[in-house]
Amino acid sequence: MARLGRSLILRSIILAPYLIANVITAIIWYWMLDPLLGFGNAVLQWIGIGRIPFFTDQHLALPTIAAVNIWRHTGLTALLFYTGIQAIPKDIYESRQNRGSRALEKFFRNHLTTNSANHGLRPGDQHHRFFSVFDTIAVTTLGGPNYSTRTIVWYIYENGFVNFRMGYASALSCALFVCLAIVTLVQMRILRSGQSDLG
Repeated sequence: MARLGRSLILRSIILAPYLIANVITAIIWYWMLDPLLGFGNAVLQWIGIGRIPFFTDQHLALPTIAAVNIWRHTGLTALLFYTGIQAIPKDIYESRQNRGSRALEKFFRNHLTTNSANHGLRPGDQHHRFFSVFDTIAVTTLGGPNYSTRTIVWYIYENGFVNFRMGYASALSCALFVCLAIVTLVQMRILRSGQSDLG
C-alpha cells in the first residue's frame, strides 16, 4: 500500500480530475451522460439498464451534479489524508498493544484532523464547495429542470445578472457570507476542541 502511494504515476492519475477545470469537467460529463449520444448511456443500454436522462430529470439532475463534483475532488482529498497518515510515527501503532485501543483511536481522530488541515483540508472546505457550485450548473442545467438544481449561488446570479435585481442579489450574498462564516467558526471550534487530548 505504501509503495502504491509513493508511485508518481498513480498519484498523477488520482489527482488528474482535480487539475481539470470545473467547466471542462462539466462539459465532459454532460457529453458522456447525454441520453442520445453519450458514451455512459450507451454502456447502460448495452448492459440492459437503458438510457437515463441524468441532467434532464428533475430527480436525478442535482445528485448527478453532486456526483460530478465529488468525483473531481475525491482524488485530492484521498492524497491529503494519505499524506496525513504517513506523518504518523510508527511507535504510535504499538500503543494499541501497550495502552489499549482507546488512546490510539483518540490520537488518530485528532492527529489526522490536524494533519489534514495542515496539508490543505481547511475547516469549512467541504461546505464551501457545496455552496460554491456554480459553473457545473451553468454548463449543464441552468438551474433546471423545474428549478431542481437552483442552488443559492445560482439564485443570486439569476437575480443579479438575469433579472437585474442587484440590491436583492447583494443582500443574498451578504446573508450567505454570514451563514458560511458562522458554520466555519462552529466547525473550527469543534475540530479544535479535541486538541487538548493529545497532551
